[in-house]
Amino acid sequence: MINEAQIEETLDKLFGDPDFTDEPAGLYDPLRYMIGIGGKRVRPRLCLTVYSLFRDSFSEEILQPAAALEVFHSFTLIHDDIMDNSEMRRSQPTVWKKWNANTAILSGDVMCIDSYRRIAKAPAKTLPQVLELFTATAAQVCEGQQYDMDFEDMAEVPMGDYMKMIGLKTAVLLACSAKLGALIAGADERTCDYLYRFGYSLGLAFQITDDYLDTFGDTSVFGKKIGGDIINNKKSWLLTRALEKGGEMESSGVIPHSIGKAALLDAMAMKSGNEAEQNAKIAKVKNIYMELGIDEDAKYEIIKQHAHAMDYAGMIGLPRVRYEMLHRYADRLLGRTK
Repeated sequence: MINEAQIEETLDKLFGDPDFTDEPAGLYDPLRYMIGIGGKRVRPRLCLTVYSLFRDSFSEEILQPAAALEVFHSFTLIHDDIMDNSEMRRSQPTVWKKWNANTAILSGDVMCIDSYRRIAKAPAKTLPQVLELFTATAAQVCEGQQYDMDFEDMAEVPMGDYMKMIGLKTAVLLACSAKLGALIAGADERTCDYLYRFGYSLGLAFQITDDYLDTFGDTSVFGKKIGGDIINNKKSWLLTRALEKGGEMESSGVIPHSIGKAALLDAMAMKSGNEAEQNAKIAKVKNIYMELGIDEDAKYEIIKQHAHAMDYAGMIGLPRVRYEMLHRYADRLLGRTK
């Protein structure tokens, strides 16, 4: 049986030398930089973890498709950082900041193309299913990003719409990662579907965790400045829940107007042109969140989605030792809120 130490060693080898083209350096150096600054490799790790549930050793049939997941994800981050005007990623300058926006766009494009080069190395017998899954997922991620940008121009977003957006932007790629590992390993359709649902629920929990940490995390651990979502008026889970909860509690007279929906909208409208204004806005919004108990609501939702994921994992009927591998993966993924 493949264990976590073997998965870790395989990931280190896979991304220690990502096999990108050398020239022109101006195009490919940003790719090496993006992969080189690391990250938790959560998507290829999930793919390899699921594969290991059914196989006792790794072969080339899974390694390049697993790498494709990380390469594609990195492409989305390069472009997302431009759209979000983010200057830091994993405690390092973002690609557009280190080079320029045009270089970042073009390098991101070729990174997307490279992900397809790698995914095409899946076994011939599963390649049609793998390509269909990967292509559908890639389109869904872009749809989620568009919804995310659309939401920036809206005063508030219903929670159902927000959950749909993060389902597309974040959860489907984790779901794809899990199902990809199962498909290539030769798992049956029922098992593949349950693992997709496992990854999807885990992806929802992962994004809500990310939203939580953007406001309540530690910069040295989180890897980027705290409060970015607040400064950019991003429709995070916290803001969506706060507007929903604050409006309900304010209208029923449970809370004062100073921490209700109107106050929160006023706080989000505060100027953020310089560091002092940004810090004031972050402090004001964060205080309202805490008065409303939004930090605890987010933790509860993360736990709930984690439980859904493990329910799906339990439906597969895996031997206990293999089920526990999925459980440890999920706990490690979401442990950042502790």
